[in-house]
Amino acid sequence: MSRYIVLGRFQPFHKGHEYLLNRAFEFAKEGEVVIAVGSASKGWESNNPWTFDERKAMIESWLTANNKAATIIGIDDINDPPRWVKYAAKIHGQGVLVTSDEPTKMLYENDNFPVKFVELNNRGSFERWRVRQTLLMLSTVYDDDAVREVLAAAIPASVVNWLIEQDAIFRLSTMVSGVNVG
Repeated sequence: MSRYIVLGRFQPFHKGHEYLLNRAFEFAKEGEVVIAVGSASKGWESNNPWTFDERKAMIESWLTANNKAATIIGIDDINDPPRWVKYAAKIHGQGVLVTSDEPTKMLYENDNFPVKFVELNNRGSFERWRVRQTLLMLSTVYDDDAVREVLAAAIPASVVNWLIEQDAIFRLSTMVSGVNVG
């Protein structure tokens, strides 16, 4: 059975992730898709506003809404790029990495790990900082329909609904340092 691995922090899960996962499911056909959530031990801080469990729940809301199944795992940071692939592979297993991130592609290819590179159209719209800044601006807006309308361009509806239902957008307004653009 083939295994396709999508690696990301998913802070939050957005339409760029959705596109990448849809491509992984196309590649996998009858195989397995593994979603590896990086920075798993991080959360409730400006650069990582949501915990692993929250990000997993966002992804699960998308999977359920799209009638898809995948294994979701967490991977902690080690901040050591030369050792990253071997470290991560012990957790996400062997397979093919599906990525749209050039540095990640190079890191895995340099370690002889198979990679499927996916070009994202309009990648700039899905930059993590841009999505989080939009969420920050909406964090004090209490009109759920307005929030849904603004976020529809960048975040799948099922995830927007999860963010609203969990009151997970408001927390951004309470973070002292704001949302990090990095």
